[in-house]
Amino acid sequence: MSSDAPGPSAPHDSSLIVDKAVTLTLGSDSLLIADNRTSRQQNRGCCGLCKSRKKTNTTQTISLYNILDAEVNPSNLVITFAEHSSSDIVTISVLHYPISEKEKPAIEAWVNKLLVQAYGTAQRRRRIKVLVNPFGGKGTAASLYQTYAAPIFAAARCQVDVQKTEYRGHAIEIAEQLDIDAYDAIVCCSGDGLPYEVFNGLGKRSNGREALAKVAVALLPCGSGNGMTWNCLGTGSVSIAALGLVKGQSAPLDLVSITQGDTRTLSFLSQSFGIVAESDLGTDHVRWMGAQRFTYGFLVRLLKRTIWPCDLHIKVEIDDKQAIKDHYATFAAREVDPKADKLRLKAAEQSPALPELQYGTVQSELPSDWEPVPGETMGNFYAGNMAIMSKDTNFFPASLPDDGLMDIVTIDGTVSRTTSLKMMNEISTGGFFDMPDVTIRKATAFRLVPHEKEGYISIDGEQVPFEALQAEIHRGLGTTLFKTAGLYEADGPK
Repeated sequence: MSSDAPGPSAPHDSSLIVDKAVTLTLGSDSLLIADNRTSRQQNRGCCGLCKSRKKTNTTQTISLYNILDAEVNPSNLVITFAEHSSSDIVTISVLHYPISEKEKPAIEAWVNKLLVQAYGTAQRRRRIKVLVNPFGGKGTAASLYQTYAAPIFAAARCQVDVQKTEYRGHAIEIAEQLDIDAYDAIVCCSGDGLPYEVFNGLGKRSNGREALAKVAVALLPCGSGNGMTWNCLGTGSVSIAALGLVKGQSAPLDLVSITQGDTRTLSFLSQSFGIVAESDLGTDHVRWMGAQRFTYGFLVRLLKRTIWPCDLHIKVEIDDKQAIKDHYATFAAREVDPKADKLRLKAAEQSPALPELQYGTVQSELPSDWEPVPGETMGNFYAGNMAIMSKDTNFFPASLPDDGLMDIVTIDGTVSRTTSLKMMNEISTGGFFDMPDVTIRKATAFRLVPHEKEGYISIDGEQVPFEALQAEIHRGLGTTLFKTAGLYEADGPK
């Protein structure tokens, strides 16, 4: 967000004078306020009994991204915006300017232009179903929402319906029974577990494909990892994320079908087996540590055991790192068709049920063109549908929201502990992708069969049965809210 606003002579500006001496200049990305009103100041030469008038010249620049609302009431122009009170918190500020009756038509036209530019293609006054998980993370989701998010939604005039989840799986039931014509988005105040439930609740409906296309699923970061918020909005701040959801672009998101036995579930974030799954699911007892629990779990398991044998077959689409980088660059440079989302919704309404599984289930015959990957010494299998798994862990830098491909990382468990520690450090620096011991593939499906009887498999951070699983991706099946439509807020591969 730029803090530089062009002057009144810029070709796309529109200026308005209110209260005789305040000029509001609407630029391409900001609102410039020049206030030349006179103020009364005490005249010290009159023993405090006299006051003099002094003309002051002050300017203020407000990013259009931060403009939440503007209106003309009977006597004032009111502009509401989000303002940084610290580097990671925004709060509500309001400007009031007196106006006369004869000024109203011109001011109302200016206000309309301000809001059009402030929101762009984002939907104004979204209808939001807010789900609060009072048990997730450190158990502070309800207070975080009320303190930091609720004021932002109210200032933007969003229609909000808040409901607390009462037990594991409750969000599945809520989403399955939701009136999808009454809401534009379901916002989860939690970690990544609640969006996982919501996607699956929408998917369980008879019109699952339509529901997933019509209702965006988003996250306010109130849990441990908060991967969805870091990817889609680029922040771990509840208030900044709330602003991002108000201004966010509704856009498609790939979802992955997971089959185990006769069950089919949907995944939006990741699937892991090996040390990452163990570090995630094996650290529930130290959730008080927040995101640091993953690092703790990784180090503890690295000292104990690093091999989790399995059978693995992958439907590989790209397996060369340079080709993966080229694919990312080409996709990131594309122009997003503004009509594409309406066409996707129309297609979903015409064929509302979930798409059929192209490769069957984990119990089906294994396709002959799937590549076998040696798994006897598997140390880490990690499939990502998003780039960032938690703060500073851009594990899948080449991941894209809707390219119809999942990114799969495999690492042999026989690499030295020194190399493993270096890998962990290189994730935050961006060097992880190019390390020779890291194998990366873009794929459309995989099947993984554990050799042992006990262990952990994580889907979007949630534990699932430790048994064979098969996954296949569905391009653009889900919907979420992005700060930048079509891209994650993560650095791509170098």
